[in-house]
Formats: sequence, structure tokens, C-alpha cells
Amino acid sequence: MLIEFTCNGKPVAVEAPPDISLLTLLRDYMGLTGSKEGCSVGECGACAVIMDGRLVNSCLVLAPQAGGSEVITIEGVHGEGADGGINDMQENFITYGAVQCGICIPGMVMAGEALLLHSPNPTRAEIRAALAGNLCRCTGYQQIVDAIEATAVGRQTGK
Repeated sequence: MLIEFTCNGKPVAVEAPPDISLLTLLRDYMGLTGSKEGCSVGECGACAVIMDGRLVNSCLVLAPQAGGSEVITIEGVHGEGADGGINDMQENFITYGAVQCGICIPGMVMAGEALLLHSPNPTRAEIRAALAGNLCRCTGYQQIVDAIEATAVGRQTGK
């Protein structure tokens, strides 16, 4: 089946079976391996992507459901420079020590980006609520909340 959608700002058309997940389509058919397969049942958030402006667990979305949608993966989150390096959110994850083993980080960054799309100045409680669908066994979450808060403040103040 031909699945056509926009991925990270570019139109794509991928021939794939209709019974695979969006996560499998991204990783195995498109080579976008930044989204991780953690639990395969939508409980950990490691596979989170932004689809049509909403955070979704790509392991729970059938690939054909992405047809006509706009999908942003962790590969689509990058800085403004010519090399497209890391963005402010990713930089703050490093600065605040929110990066440990790396399995949950793409999903955490995507959860933070999705939150800031809709709530550019969230409270710490709102940040915690936005991360409720993402599990991390390494950081204890405090550093992740700090990094997202710093990103929100930086984007508000232009720093």
C-alpha cells in the first residue's frame, strides 16, 4: 500500500504493508531510527512523535493512519543553523543533565516540543502532566522538567 504524508516538513510516499505501525514505517521503511521501540503497547512514550500537532505513540498508530498527515519525528527537531544541529530543547536536555541512557529521550523531547506548541509558557505542573505518558528509569524526571522549563523561558525571552 502506498502511504503518503508529510514527514519532518517533506512530502513522502512509502510503499508498505497496511498492518504495520507508524513506528515500524518510520524505523524500518524510512530509516528514521530516532524514535525508539520501548514497550510496543503505548505505555512508555519512547516512540512518541507529533502527528497533526498532537503527541502520539507511534507504536499505536497504524501506518496507513498517517496518510495525509503531518508527522514530526525527533529527526525533524533541529536547530536553525546550516548544519541543522541540536535545537534549544535538546541543548537544555544536555545542560540540565536530562540525558542518560537515551532510550526515552527522543520521546521526552517530542513531549516537550508538543507541549510548547500549545502552551508556550507552561507551569511545572503542566510540564509534569505533559510527560505523564513517558517513562524514564534513569533521570528521575526532575532534570527533564528543568530542561523543558528552561526551554520555555528561553523561547519567551528570546535567549
